[in-house]
Amino acid sequence: MGATENIILATVLAEGKTVITNAAREPEIVDLVRMLKKMGANINGEGTNIIEINGVKKLFDVKYRVMPDRIEAGTFLCAGAITGGKVKILNVIPKQLTPIISKLEETGCRIKIKKNDIELEAPQKLKAIEIKTMPYPGFPTDMQPIFGAVMSVAKGTSIITENIFENRFKYLAELKRMGAKNNQENSVAVIRGVKKLSGANVKSTDLRGGAAMVLAGIAARGITQVNNIEYILRGYENIDKKLRKLGANIQIKEGD
Repeated sequence: MGATENIILATVLAEGKTVITNAAREPEIVDLVRMLKKMGANINGEGTNIIEINGVKKLFDVKYRVMPDRIEAGTFLCAGAITGGKVKILNVIPKQLTPIISKLEETGCRIKIKKNDIELEAPQKLKAIEIKTMPYPGFPTDMQPIFGAVMSVAKGTSIITENIFENRFKYLAELKRMGAKNNQENSVAVIRGVKKLSGANVKSTDLRGGAAMVLAGIAARGITQVNNIEYILRGYENIDKKLRKLGANIQIKEGD
């Protein structure tokens, strides 16, 4: 997705016509193009795998409301799932979260959707599931580590196949420090759920892996310290404050 965004931004003021083939189709691409069009850009094909950009000489100032963050919304829904809690997420676009919602329902979570709100109520024990990451509108790779943490406490054995990014399973080793049972072979991870995770000193391996460790920490017995939080803060604004609103006992230490 980032490559598609960068090409669009690099060519919107370039001379002539640029065609992006195999373009990312994520909603964030569509949202970016909508804003650029309001600014005077000449772009067609957003939301498909072929995007055409005809360069313009100038862009204009506009006011634009950025779309809600679907990965952040999915993360907080998973926070409710991993803790056996109840969460209501406001100001989301539910159709963008369809594969996330579908997998959460497979775990046994009850989900109610009302316009731009999603409410999740988790069961006492989650069920193991199988996940395969795919380009949009398939299951998002950014949610894979988050679900990896959730599946660590589900009943049964879950299988996650990562089809998008290499080295996306680094967080599994950190989960093992907390008592999780998992193993990886190439692009497939097998996670055998445990009754309870235990607090430990762990690190963020990347943005989503770090968020996975935070969710594991709020569900674990005892104290968990997550290091390298600069990864997490890059993608989650005020994550500690938002989780405290949900009842989590979490704080960012000064200097981190």
